[in-house]
Amino acid sequence: MRLPARIRRRDAWRVLVPVVCLAAGVGFAASARDSGGTDLRAPSVTSLAGTVRGAEDRVRVADERVRALQNEVNRLTADVGAGDSAVRRAQQRVAPLRVPGGLRAVRGPGVEVVLDDAPADTTDQGSGQTGDDAATANQKVVHQSDLQAVVNALWAGGAEAMTIAGQRVIATSAVRCVGNTLLLNGEVYSPPFRVAAIGPSRTMLERLDASDGVRTYKEAAGYYGLGYTVETTDAMTLPAYHGPLTLTYARPGR
Repeated sequence: MRLPARIRRRDAWRVLVPVVCLAAGVGFAASARDSGGTDLRAPSVTSLAGTVRGAEDRVRVADERVRALQNEVNRLTADVGAGDSAVRRAQQRVAPLRVPGGLRAVRGPGVEVVLDDAPADTTDQGSGQTGDDAATANQKVVHQSDLQAVVNALWAGGAEAMTIAGQRVIATSAVRCVGNTLLLNGEVYSPPFRVAAIGPSRTMLERLDASDGVRTYKEAAGYYGLGYTVETTDAMTLPAYHGPLTLTYARPGR
């Protein structure tokens, strides 16, 4: 005999209600376990951006302190050299290495190259479309290989000194990109990326034009709307490097 529809619905609810309650209980238990008793809505959990900004401020203050101490060391070293002939001779031997080592500010003619991400609404010149259908986000940002191609071309063109985003490039500097941000000398930079080099402008321009990597980037710039500009100047000033010089290596634990 078939039961009336009203009775069947009542029986269904009697089965579903315990199941729903059980599922909710399991969810609450899992949330409590994952949070470890911590309030997931607490300000201490949701203030990650504030924590990052605070860390950046502390790094900036520490960097300014390092620069001040380095200037003090330079002054004291000069004072010692003035009264000690052995120290003075050592300083004279080291002096020619300070510019190529990046430890002295330099001024002279040079080239500045600026690379920038494409705007989000850039029109694809190949199809006339916009958005991710025309070019993925990965194709519309400056990559590590793009920066490296420009840097290598400028060095090959005879650059005597170079900065990226205002940071002096030295022998231990490494161009590393994560997403569309640049990691250089322990600091993080966002586009646009300015690469400035002092040296023979004509030769550096020729090397930029001859570089396969730079040529590939310029083609992408024309297709996806990436930024690429090159300017020459008769006089630019590049700051000295003020970061640490001592290399620190990881050691195996005992």
